[in-house]
Amino acid sequence: MARILLLEDDTILAETIIEILEDAGHTIDLARDGEEAAELSYETKYDLYIFDINVPEIDGIELLEDLRLAGDETPTIYISALVDLDSITRGFNAGAEDYLKKPFLPEELLIRVNARLKNHSPQTITYRTIEYHPQRGEVFKEGKILSLGNVQIRIFDTLMRNIGKITPKEQLLDLLENPSDTALRVAMAKLKQKLEIDITNVRGIGYILEKV
Repeated sequence: MARILLLEDDTILAETIIEILEDAGHTIDLARDGEEAAELSYETKYDLYIFDINVPEIDGIELLEDLRLAGDETPTIYISALVDLDSITRGFNAGAEDYLKKPFLPEELLIRVNARLKNHSPQTITYRTIEYHPQRGEVFKEGKILSLGNVQIRIFDTLMRNIGKITPKEQLLDLLENPSDTALRVAMAKLKQKLEIDITNVRGIGYILEKV
């Protein structure tokens, strides 16, 4: 389970990619131009970037160069119709770990995504007496595994990857099957009860796991 930023201005292709990645358990944020992708990357900690190159505003090469200069080392896969050697070289020189030529099978992208995540994902994230295993989606408290539903796991995963930072309410609402403010409050209450930890509600803004 990972949070992925997809930069793609082709609506049909974007929908296809989102469907196969969400079916695999990942959470996807879509940006349709480079400027929107830059804003999202500053607001949210992602596990992986998937960038097209020829997109409006800021192209995918320039965007990744800027992110790397800012110290962002998030693994990145380019998906592009630019198949000449010069474009591929520019992509890797910008800091990408992989380059997938269009057209491609969605299943091939999923294979590459999972490979990148396996290489870069932490084995465990620890918070107080809780251990979270992102790759397996398992949560342990004082050595005992906790039974959490899929929605609870997605919420907890997002919070654990942003410890000490406010996770925007809108981002958490996107994780719910039937999003509403009431549903989010209920989900948070149940999660706090199961984990026996404080999740601070920053009214009107979002939620945060405070640094220990």
